[in-house]
Amino acid sequence: MAAIKIVAGTPDFKRTNRALFFGGFSCFALLYCVQPLMPVLAREFALSAAQSSWALSISTAALAISLLITSTLSDRIGRRALMVGAMLVAAVMTLLCAFAQNYLQLLVMRAALGFALGGMPAIAMAYLGEEIDPPSLGLSMGLYISGSAFGGMAGRVLSSLLSDVGSWRIALGAMGLLGLLAACEFWRSLPRSNHFVPSARGWSALPAGLRLHFRDAGLPSLFCLSFLLMGCFVSMYNYIAYRLLGAPFNLSQSSVGAVALLYLIGIFSAVWAGRLADRLGRRGVLWGLLMVMLAGLLLTLAGNLALIIVGMALFTFGFFASHSVASSWVGRRARAPQALASALYLFFYYLGSSVIGSLSGSMWSSGGWPGVVAMLAACLGLALLIALRLRHLVPLGPREIAPAAP
Repeated sequence: MAAIKIVAGTPDFKRTNRALFFGGFSCFALLYCVQPLMPVLAREFALSAAQSSWALSISTAALAISLLITSTLSDRIGRRALMVGAMLVAAVMTLLCAFAQNYLQLLVMRAALGFALGGMPAIAMAYLGEEIDPPSLGLSMGLYISGSAFGGMAGRVLSSLLSDVGSWRIALGAMGLLGLLAACEFWRSLPRSNHFVPSARGWSALPAGLRLHFRDAGLPSLFCLSFLLMGCFVSMYNYIAYRLLGAPFNLSQSSVGAVALLYLIGIFSAVWAGRLADRLGRRGVLWGLLMVMLAGLLLTLAGNLALIIVGMALFTFGFFASHSVASSWVGRRARAPQALASALYLFFYYLGSSVIGSLSGSMWSSGGWPGVVAMLAACLGLALLIALRLRHLVPLGPREIAPAAP
């Protein structure tokens, strides 16, 4: 008799969401703890803004490549062990970053960290798609993304504070220890997979899986949307620090890091949007959330600090809500191999972080903050067009929604 899928309100649902909350926390905290340290690293190693951004971009690029490998591997050996291993290795790499003797060493370890984390995000999405009852999936995915939001916030705030009172090395060492604790809690809480069926084909299934997902009427649009969303989001937080540290605001490193407290809004918006999408449908809410994101971006052009913070709050709200809706849409729509579909979504997600994040550095150098906003507004305009096209996407039949892997 087939095992019953996990339903909202049950003890297993609570255990799953607690584990995945810690998983999302660790992934984003370790990945993005260097973001507020970019100006510090630029001073330490005599780098430009674009060069210092590689401390983050090289991790997200390595993560993007790793996702396609680990998703295929997980279809053969399972989800849980790979996710636990990924969290442990990433935590150790973060600890080692604290002892880097030069910028090249730091980049090598950050690349290794990103590659290790490839065993977490897509597999987590596939795990939820397999184990959670479809009507509860939006809520569960929202809770996972809220853990990511909390991790991104905590990583940025803590690393900023610790670099102010100590050094960037102390900050990275502390984040590595937190990552180890999160990995232990993840291992303790996550229920075993009951609906995972190993694939016998392994790597030979990759070309067929790619063709299947890219022939789908909706998945390629969602992949493109993830590229644009994450590229815009990481660029905002990459370069707003340079603007707020300089005239006329002249904020301290800790104060700039505290701007990441806006991630608390993302924790709420991811869960709220997941519930709303479960109730009203994803195609009906996604475009409106992107409009909120675009409005927030334009508001950051103001010369008043309070208006800039309001704009960033709206931008953050819109990003996490949109990501929650789009990622759960992939989980519901993807056919086997599901982990590959999740990996492709996140491949483009982190590729956008590297590509648009780096290009925004050039826009900052040539046009300042207005140049960055112009580029991100163009990206969000394209994302909005994609969301409007998805409003007309024909849903898959009941038998085609998120089946188990063969």
